[in-house]
Amino acid sequence: MRNFVVLDAPSNLGLRPPAPGTVPGCYKLAGALREQRIVRRLGAADGGVVVPPRYDRGDWQEGDGVFNAAALAAYTRKLADRIERHVRAGDFPVVLGGDCSIQLGASLALRRLGRYGLAAVDASADFRHLGNSESVGAAGGEEVALATGRGQEDLTNLEGLGPYLRDEDVRFFGIRDLFTDDRAELVALKMSVATVGELREQGPEALGDAAAEAFDIPRLDGFWVHLDADVLDPTVMPAVDSPDPDGLLPDELVALLRPLLASPRCVGLNVTIYDPDLDPQGTAGALLADVVVSALVPS
Repeated sequence: MRNFVVLDAPSNLGLRPPAPGTVPGCYKLAGALREQRIVRRLGAADGGVVVPPRYDRGDWQEGDGVFNAAALAAYTRKLADRIERHVRAGDFPVVLGGDCSIQLGASLALRRLGRYGLAAVDASADFRHLGNSESVGAAGGEEVALATGRGQEDLTNLEGLGPYLRDEDVRFFGIRDLFTDDRAELVALKMSVATVGELREQGPEALGDAAAEAFDIPRLDGFWVHLDADVLDPTVMPAVDSPDPDGLLPDELVALLRPLLASPRCVGLNVTIYDPDLDPQGTAGALLADVVVSALVPS
């Protein structure tokens, strides 16, 4: 039995404001999943909270690079310290975000320990950088690009350890089939991509099994799983900032995640982007908690 440790990373530093004068509500994700008794249901230890800096873009303007960059860099190091400690102790961290920029904390922590891969289960690749976009700004849509060394040095080379991930060690699952341009760039970089259509055609469990085997190679010390709630179809998960159509259904997502998370090479999981402000009845949050529990603790 794995030693699950639930750790809150309630940072929204990587997202744009949903409306002028407001802040993204995904920082409430951890609290909402705790209300669903996720700690008890996982039989997990409580790892507490890594408190983020204040969300404040100041006088940032388009073209200034990544906003909240100094705060993001500080938080990435702080979160990495906690994740590294748990991984070294043999624990399995379940990190509740937050936006997708918290993945930088996991990537830095694991880079300190060796060479690790990433299984990114996400509707989009979060691979925006100046090589494929006229501007950058929101790290929550850029964290994989940053983790692989594309972007400003104060985020891509913390502690002189960049890149935190190698291109060939990143595998994507659940990207929408309509994002063909994104996929072409990733494939050219030897990043594995399985779209929603391909997952359905080949079977999510089969692809999850194959990916777990692909990560079980001597050059890697293990891998981490990044779960963005927007990989789910908006008919069941509308409470995200970009509810793109034609996503995975809950049973499909669980079938994909189970073999990945069950692999002895998998060292942790983070959950991101669900926004309780967009889910007044809490039904989407309850569903997300059910998915995570079912994937980690099969009945």
